[in-house]
Amino acid sequence: MSIQGKHIVIGICGSIAAYKITSLIRLLVKAEASVQVIMSPDAKDFVTPLTIATLSKNPVLSDYFEHSNGLWNNHVELGLKADLMLIAPATANTLSKMASGGCDNLLLATYLSAKCPVYFAPAMDLDMWKHPSTQHNISILQGYGNTMIAPNSGELASGLNGQGRLAEPDEILQSIRDFFTDNRVLQGKKALVSAGPTHEPIDPVRFIGNHSSGKMGFAIAEILHRLGAEVTLVSGPTSLDTPPGVVRKDVTTAQQMLDTCNKYFDAAEIIVMSAAVADYTPVNPEEQKIKKKSDSIEISLKKTIDILAFLGERKASKQTLVGFALETNNELPNALEKLKRKNLDYIVLNSMQDKGAGFSGDTNKVTIIANDGQVQHYELKSKKEVAADIAAVIIKHQEIITSL
Repeated sequence: MSIQGKHIVIGICGSIAAYKITSLIRLLVKAEASVQVIMSPDAKDFVTPLTIATLSKNPVLSDYFEHSNGLWNNHVELGLKADLMLIAPATANTLSKMASGGCDNLLLATYLSAKCPVYFAPAMDLDMWKHPSTQHNISILQGYGNTMIAPNSGELASGLNGQGRLAEPDEILQSIRDFFTDNRVLQGKKALVSAGPTHEPIDPVRFIGNHSSGKMGFAIAEILHRLGAEVTLVSGPTSLDTPPGVVRKDVTTAQQMLDTCNKYFDAAEIIVMSAAVADYTPVNPEEQKIKKKSDSIEISLKKTIDILAFLGERKASKQTLVGFALETNNELPNALEKLKRKNLDYIVLNSMQDKGAGFSGDTNKVTIIANDGQVQHYELKSKKEVAADIAAVIIKHQEIITSL
């Protein structure tokens, strides 16, 4: 199913990022969607209604009553007519009002009247985005069933650099396309994905880590969301942008990753643990930077909790649990041993011996092993293609579980 003929209501809020929505409107109209734009009063300070009306081919609405022609803009009708409502850029102010049921303009009244799915794409400065009240409001909105198109990281209008940058128009368009596709086979499912490395502190400036980029896990989170799942991504330190629509939880250490994964595990039907978690962590991290006074240094290490084995012990019958094994020798026997010992449904094996596989790159070559002993080998592919292969295996397993 395409977006052709779909009626999409876009609510534009008062943000410097409002200019990006002009490009989105062009893309939607080109795809033959019907676009009706509602602007908050402050939005008109950033982009003109004339520009939006010209691009959308529809009059822009902002007030309940049009003094020029005496017509009333019926917010109930606007909300009922829409196949999808998108609020972008969604400011901290509007998110707060949406979460609390505020209704002091036409945009908010239409949101409260909407019976269709509602997507929102936040845009604000770094500190505003990180503020607990903003994050709380986002959690409330997601609890209502709304879908967030997460902001990107990058240079912000304030000059700061960090998360809060409105998702790009093509990313927002893809999220809308994904909603209207027939291939949302994981609709209603919750997924938990871990990605990236962990950093175990030695002192305030040094850590034990690895070369994981997080690319594989981020690709998996993205494809699961595109297939309809509600995805929580637990990420170690990485510079990657959050995939649109995915809820991201940042962690640093193995213990933090364990605690966060444990928090979301029980509610998830799909769990993919692709993070490269440190096996050991310093026993006593120094509170001050270690000075270079001697030719050698000894650091006592202790084992971290095996997150995958810990979750495997608690795995329920409704859940599909997928782990990863990066091996350098005896690849298949080692992977099989991990599969059984950790009570996994599948393990994804990749070898450091395979050219183009492993950390940091954009490609991977994997073997997927099922707990019934079936082994499926795949050729070298992009990590996004590998993610699609893994998702196909998960879909099949979930269908089997559901039929039992």
